[in-house]
Amino acid sequence: MLPDQIPGVSIVITVYNEGSHLADLLDSLVVQEPPLEIVIVDAMSTDNTVQILEDYEARYPFVRHISRRCSRGEGRNIGVRDSKYPYVLFTDGDAIANAFWVRNMKEGFARGYRIVAGKTIQIGFGPFEKLNRVELYFKDFEVTSPSVNLGYERALFLRVGGFDPVFITAEDIDLNIRSVLEGGRILACNSCIIYHRTRSTIVGFIEQAFWNGFGRKQLTRKHKHVWSHFRASTIFQPEVINFWYIIRGISALVGYISCRLFGSEFIRHYNKREA
Repeated sequence: MLPDQIPGVSIVITVYNEGSHLADLLDSLVVQEPPLEIVIVDAMSTDNTVQILEDYEARYPFVRHISRRCSRGEGRNIGVRDSKYPYVLFTDGDAIANAFWVRNMKEGFARGYRIVAGKTIQIGFGPFEKLNRVELYFKDFEVTSPSVNLGYERALFLRVGGFDPVFITAEDIDLNIRSVLEGGRILACNSCIIYHRTRSTIVGFIEQAFWNGFGRKQLTRKHKHVWSHFRASTIFQPEVINFWYIIRGISALVGYISCRLFGSEFIRHYNKREA
């Protein structure tokens, strides 16, 4: 199959109070290779997010939004169910897409892959940009590819049940693991580029690391032997260990332990905050 033979792609995004970044993302998406549709699920934002979405909807007939109070995973599931094309791409409201992102993702699908994981370049505070994620390989596929730059065959996504809304973070890792078990192969596409903003404050950085650690514990509860698939060489890399690497690791460890000891209470608090 050639990329031009793909009927189209649906870009699914969940947002909450992303008014300061959303226009940058949409400007980078409306110029992507057609045919496409952009489906934004807004979790009842209280800033100017809705006004921005309505403005783009008025100017571009392939842009539409759904307002629904929901978690990130639930919102993506809603968007996929409401999408019309056979392939779906995920990104976030604080990201910016390279001009050839859709084209290159389609090339991956045209090669027969049902999952395409793009390259995410962090932009923002310099020290945060340089921190690599801890990779997890499952059945020879790197499954920690984040949903800020991830593409799926819609039929496969629906067959495995989409994102598990129980997860606070790591819902994309869980989805990738279940999809690999279903026979999906993941293509790592270095030319499929999304630029993603780092946290802008130290508090936000620590909070993100805490919830990432929390999600990793949720992951081990669902997939009992997941830790055996981590490669120690990707966790302990002396050349990248610095002050922020250590702070991230400590924060993630606290999140991991918190999930183990007080998981249900933390989830209720998180969901209440998100609501």
